[in-house]
Amino acid sequence: MNLPIPVQAFFDADKQNNGETPIRNFLSDATVMDEGRTHSGHADIEKWWRVSKEKYHHVAEPLEYREEDGLSKVRARVTGEFLGSPAVLTFAFRLKDDRIRSLEICA
Repeated sequence: MNLPIPVQAFFDADKQNNGETPIRNFLSDATVMDEGRTHSGHADIEKWWRVSKEKYHHVAEPLEYREEDGLSKVRARVTGEFLGSPAVLTFAFRLKDDRIRSLEICA
C-alpha cells in the first residue's frame, strides 16, 4: 500500500511503539480529533500521543487507503488494551505541504 509520506511516517511511529512520536510530520498548528476531543499544536498532540500509548498500548495496522474530498483516509485495525480490541477505525488525514494539517480518528 502506497501511503503519502507523512501518513506512512505516522503509522511507522505507531508500529515501533517505542515512545517515538510522529510530531515532526505535523504542521505546528495541526489538530487531532480523537475520542471526542481536539488536540491542537505540537505540544498538545505530542501529549495526546504519549497518553494514548500509555493508556491503551495500541498498534494500528493499515488495511486500505483512499483519497476522498481532499482527505487521505486509512482504514486500520487497531489492537490494544481497550474494550472491543481489535477495532477497525478510520484515520482521516488532511495534508498540506507534505505534512499533516489535521487528523480525525473515528469508527
